[in-house]
Amino acid sequence: MKIIKTDNYDRDSVADILIAENINTYYGEKMVDLLNDKFSGEGSSDFYKLVEDNYKLWRGMEELV
Repeated sequence: MKIIKTDNYDRDSVADILIAENINTYYGEKMVDLLNDKFSGEGSSDFYKLVEDNYKLWRGMEELV
């Protein structure tokens, strides 16, 4: 599993950022909860989530051009 930081407002122009990879599902869920509690929220543009290892990171504007 991977932990990524993505855009909370789902804007296509913002790229995903890899935070951690090769992480256990149990610990990954705990870490994502902590990251979202500390650094995310309604007013934040960041959102952390746990994704599968084969998830392809969105490259933002590079994908659109």
